[in-house]
Amino acid sequence: MIDSGFRKTGHPALWDSPVSVKSSGSRSGADAGPDIGTQPVGPGSVAEAVAVQEELRPLVDLVGPGPSAPATVAGLDVAYSQGGDLLAAAVTVLDARTLEVVDSAVSVGRPAFDYVPGLFAFRELPALLAALDRLTVVPDLLVCDGHGLAHPRRFGLACHLGVVTGLPAIGVGKTPLVGTWDPPADQRGAWSPLRDGGDVVGRVLRTQDGVKPVFVSVGHRMSLENATAQVVALSPRYRLPETTRTADRLSRDALAQAQQAD
Repeated sequence: MIDSGFRKTGHPALWDSPVSVKSSGSRSGADAGPDIGTQPVGPGSVAEAVAVQEELRPLVDLVGPGPSAPATVAGLDVAYSQGGDLLAAAVTVLDARTLEVVDSAVSVGRPAFDYVPGLFAFRELPALLAALDRLTVVPDLLVCDGHGLAHPRRFGLACHLGVVTGLPAIGVGKTPLVGTWDPPADQRGAWSPLRDGGDVVGRVLRTQDGVKPVFVSVGHRMSLENATAQVVALSPRYRLPETTRTADRLSRDALAQAQQAD
């Protein structure tokens, strides 16, 4: 069982007052279903949230290189109700060789912060941490549905999660948050640099022949080269990596279950 040691920074501005949430593990909590309980929340204003990002950003390891052959890889995703007042965070841990799910957990609750572009981590991080705390398998790599370095302040969700947990992390976005790029070649594995303000902040990666690319960026304790290789390996058949696909399904199922029980 992973305990609250995940929160390695102990930053007082991260999550320090209660809102609704309850975690449910894939084994011990599946029968009961995800109910709403309590969790900590974060900064009280946009200025405070930006200050947290600025303070934690120097802790990010952008060199890595990170695990080249991870045994287990976790996907993290969050589903929202139509009104946006309820969310379900899911973590699925996959065997990196077979891509079979070996562990999973969910956390259902209320968004912990208003919707502000560039501050999305503050909405989702408490619920994602609650789900991570329920795992029985410690993943070697976190794959976030979102961005890491490819962020206006170079501190997206994948960076935030990596710093707080201490685990290697990468971001895989369906759409870009920042940057310009040239289209990569049509072949699987082709990529082009994602640039923002003169910096290379990620790669635009073609995971399948002729499909739209995804946007890969380093979160923490990974090199961009390794992050790219891991995303290709995790995407043998579809545009999105299996980590994202499994976490997306689980988060949607957990949200539907919570709404039916409400």
